[in-house]
Amino acid sequence: MPPAKKRRTRTYDSAKIRAAVPAQFGNVREAVRGLRDEQLALPANLGDWTVRELAAHVTMAVETVSRNIDRPEPGKAELALLDWPFATAARAGDIADGTRELAAANPDLDALYARTEERFTHRLAEAPGDRVLAARTGAMTLADYLVTRTVELVVHTDDLNRAVPGLDIPYDRQALAACTRLLADALAVKAPGASTEVRIPPYAVVQCVEGPRHTRGTPPNVVETDPLTWIRLATGRTEWQAALADAKVSASGERADLGGLLPLMG
Repeated sequence: MPPAKKRRTRTYDSAKIRAAVPAQFGNVREAVRGLRDEQLALPANLGDWTVRELAAHVTMAVETVSRNIDRPEPGKAELALLDWPFATAARAGDIADGTRELAAANPDLDALYARTEERFTHRLAEAPGDRVLAARTGAMTLADYLVTRTVELVVHTDDLNRAVPGLDIPYDRQALAACTRLLADALAVKAPGASTEVRIPPYAVVQCVEGPRHTRGTPPNVVETDPLTWIRLATGRTEWQAALADAKVSASGERADLGGLLPLMG
């Protein structure tokens, strides 16, 4: 993987990201508030989690911002934004244990969401974007860390929508865009090159995979899909071959098979 300082890193509008995170969290809170006990008991299709445990886990994605702001500030950022997707797998076991404990200790989910939202709003108002957070995946600036929260929130919004029949939690446009773009850029980091163009309209286009560089006209290797399918592929919710079989992805060219590169996050 090339050093972060040599990569072309996408920039994100800090004000829009600061608004997108609480907006998507609010969308989830509103939906969870209306879930019945039998819906909360449904399997979340994420290991042995229930929907209740998944709903509790969503609060962890936001609470970690408040908690990290409360911690002493590290001397410098160590983890670049484009490295974050690859640093998450190591914490999967701890996260699973913490999620079950959180759900068991908080039977009133809306109260949990309310406390989380209040703390987040208060802490975020006090912290500048260049504040370095002692995140468990590696020290990051607050501005970068908030972009990673859009991934957590959008991915788990989709998990909830798929787990509960009839649930249709909306996606904040800025949150969905940031999530899609970060995961697309992570693919370009994992497979640097310019022989294949990956299109995820309307949010992202990236070039990746070693091989002859495309300079003009229609690229010889093209992959195209929609944002949610891309997010599911990148996070292991959907397999490449299944997405192709279901016509959720179009892929043309001998270097358009991304199956060996996915998922990006475990």
